[in-house]
Amino acid sequence: MSQDLLVGTVKGPGESAQEYRFITPDNARTKVGEFVYYPIQVEGAERLILGKITEKAIVRTLPDAFLADPHIPPSEVAELIGFDMATPELYEVTVAIAGYFDPRFKGFVNPRVMPDPGVRVHLAGSALLTEVLSPKTQGALGSAHLGSLLTRAPGEVPVVLDVKNLVSTHLAILASTGSGKSYTAGVLIEELLRPYNRAAVLVIDPHGEYHTFREFESHPDFEQGGYRPRVRIIPHDQVRIRFSSLTETDVRSLLPMMSEKMNAFLGKAFDRVRGRKGDGHLWGLQDLFNALDAMRSEGAEDDPSSNASTIEGIRWRLEDRFARSRIFHDRDHLPLPELFSPGQVTVIQLNEIDQDMQQVIVSTLLRRINRARMDTKNGKVHDGETYVPYPVFVLLEEAHRFAPAGATVVSTPILKTILAEGRKFGVGVGLITQRPGKLDSDVLSQCMTQFIMKIVNPLDQQTIASSVEGAGRDLLDELPALTKGQVVVAGVAINTPVLCQVRARLTSHGGETIDAPQEWLDYFGVGQEEARAQDAAVLRPQAKAERFRGYSI
Repeated sequence: MSQDLLVGTVKGPGESAQEYRFITPDNARTKVGEFVYYPIQVEGAERLILGKITEKAIVRTLPDAFLADPHIPPSEVAELIGFDMATPELYEVTVAIAGYFDPRFKGFVNPRVMPDPGVRVHLAGSALLTEVLSPKTQGALGSAHLGSLLTRAPGEVPVVLDVKNLVSTHLAILASTGSGKSYTAGVLIEELLRPYNRAAVLVIDPHGEYHTFREFESHPDFEQGGYRPRVRIIPHDQVRIRFSSLTETDVRSLLPMMSEKMNAFLGKAFDRVRGRKGDGHLWGLQDLFNALDAMRSEGAEDDPSSNASTIEGIRWRLEDRFARSRIFHDRDHLPLPELFSPGQVTVIQLNEIDQDMQQVIVSTLLRRINRARMDTKNGKVHDGETYVPYPVFVLLEEAHRFAPAGATVVSTPILKTILAEGRKFGVGVGLITQRPGKLDSDVLSQCMTQFIMKIVNPLDQQTIASSVEGAGRDLLDELPALTKGQVVVAGVAINTPVLCQVRARLTSHGGETIDAPQEWLDYFGVGQEEARAQDAAVLRPQAKAERFRGYSI
């Protein structure tokens, strides 16, 4: 403590019961988001009461007359009249008290004792912050090194998250487009695939940005002993959903303009097929057609053909949406043991698939893995496709598509179920969105660790303020000023909210912004115009061979 820098003196309490103010001449070190402390005696032992700077205001500065002429430095004016320029500015700094770190509880304890006026305030040393801010040490079992404290030199105070809490109680990555959401997600996935974590991860990738994960398999930082991460990329044309895994709601969501009568017949057909086949048994589109055909004359003895047009209407819609799709199949699907395995990241690319279809695919996959984990955990299955004997983590890009605000789509209910109960069965979810205001607020509030980057939209800022409890108002006020790669981290995966600079990726980032000016320039590069002319040239028909004196010419 004695080596920590003395930066100010306590003036008195702040506006709230957990704030105090101190006076300092030091503008450079007392940044908003920086950590300071004061010592007190608690139960006979000295404790360092850590707090985070939330506001700063100047309370004394140079007279305006000293600043009037921009051609004359204020120091020359002061020297002429004998004014002491040593520390002309004084600042009043507001600090939110976090408390002292208690290793027994692995968290901060607030003694609720405000410092007396005149108590000295110290800048917290980097060694102290490294010890108390992060719940894990870098490289330890269950750790995730995200980056370093933004208010200190790069790498001086590492920010290391607790993977157990990070994946089991869900996370959200929120930022405007181009602020580094997928980059930050990439860093987290890298940490989950490290030799000291070896997680089972599934990434739902609507834009095809995560193909660079293949570099995991050959990168030396991910190897240890016989361990090497496995990467499986499933392109959109290889996605298969077994028809019998769909619910009536899934099917109905993909059928256009269904009347009430059509919905009633479709519901009866579903009930009959499931009644005959039972849950968990295979059945296909033809079984549904057969059930519909059997209802053509039901309930209409006087006119056996009265239901025919309705049945035909349903059949036409089903054929158009499902029979012609390569995604839905009577038997094939993506087996869970191939999607989830410790030390493996699986990326399902959903680009070139429309949004309604993406919602059904995600809904089906989440239902299957949730049921599999429940049955495995409860001892109902011991082998086979539904046996998944390890926790899993699912990362959803463009999460507002799968749980939009103000509407319920087919993927919303299962997402809410997993967010509420997934922790008990080892199913963790990570949500990424550039529009928090378009994401269901209940869904967002269930994510217990938040990564919040630059947000400028007022609606999105309001949504975060109302749905994210972990980050304080002071840090949320910083959101518009954050630059690329800077993130507010709050929640259960870290001991107290911090401003963090995300570390550099070990693998390539697949979501780089297109360099339009460079690509336009390349269009006119050497040989480009000639190549385009050759590609556009019409092939001249080959002349028919002629014969001259018995020879073909």
